[in-house]
Amino acid sequence: MFARVATFEGADPSMIDETLEQIRGHGKPENVPASGFLLMLDRESGKVVSVTLFDSEDDLRAGSEALEAMSPPVTGGLGRRTSVETFDVPVQMS
Repeated sequence: MFARVATFEGADPSMIDETLEQIRGHGKPENVPASGFLLMLDRESGKVVSVTLFDSEDDLRAGSEALEAMSPPVTGGLGRRTSVETFDVPVQMS
């Protein structure tokens, strides 16, 4: 399993809930072959971390390309993206 972790900073408190509802309402994008997704939010600091899980490196590459193409604008409810990293996930527990 592989993970793509994107970090956003400067989330707009007045727009966070609306943005989260939009994300929930859209569901999983059809062109992103993800097996899981987490969004973590620190409302106090305005930091948001999204973790998208993929079953294979090929899915990670395809998903990363699709996610880059739909990147949010520099400003908005989640703030601006400050980093994107990828990781091998050797252990996952639910």
